[in-house]
Amino acid sequence: MQGGKYGKYIIEEMKTPSRLSVSRHMDPTDVPPKQRPRIQLLYLDREVVKDGTYTECVWIMPGKRYPGVAEQYPHFHDFDEVVSFIGSDLDDPWDLGGEIEFWIEGEKHLLTRSCLICLPKGTKHCPLIIRRVDQPIYHAAVGTGGIYLQNIDEEDQKDLKYSMENLRR
Repeated sequence: MQGGKYGKYIIEEMKTPSRLSVSRHMDPTDVPPKQRPRIQLLYLDREVVKDGTYTECVWIMPGKRYPGVAEQYPHFHDFDEVVSFIGSDLDDPWDLGGEIEFWIEGEKHLLTRSCLICLPKGTKHCPLIIRRVDQPIYHAAVGTGGIYLQNIDEEDQKDLKYSMENLRR
């Protein structure tokens, strides 16, 4: 942590997020880089910094876990959220380096280019399916809420179109 009066506002280490995470109980340095499905690099919320805003930074890596389902059920938040997927090819930064399926209000979108996705408060989004990862993809999400909470409709949890078997197709 940085020193000084405002050093506490500079986050340089991963803090355990409020929500469940693939890497929550794992030190990513214990896994060889080419075997890491994702590296949850940094996380911020009001439990990390008193007035913090929900923010997470993740590298999605080619390898063992993907292709696969990252978020199974549609959900919404009581805050605005911006979700980003950024390719890592410096010669063509618009190329995502993979394919991600992202649903917004029941519409399926296939992402192959670097993008920002604006989700106003209450907008139902997901499933999130990582279809292909050819090279690392940087993913970040920022929300105006202090703590990350998902609101999931009970009907969506029972809907077979969101079963893992159907989503993997």
